Amino acid sequence: MEGQRKAPRKLLGENGFKYKERFGVIVLCRDEAEHKVVYERLKAEGYKCKVVRV
Repeated sequence: MEGQRKAPRKLLGENGFKYKERFGVIVLCRDEAEHKVVYERLKAEGYKCKVVRV
């Protein structure tokens, strides 16, 4: 059908599970305060972010 976009193709991994290829960036922060500042800045710039603490 014209004008319709196809769903992204899911790849079959070595273990047999299908997955969608994704890319990410990890930013190392000095402390929780910097963590919050960096997160808020990236969100304001339109990036989809996830917060993690390790």
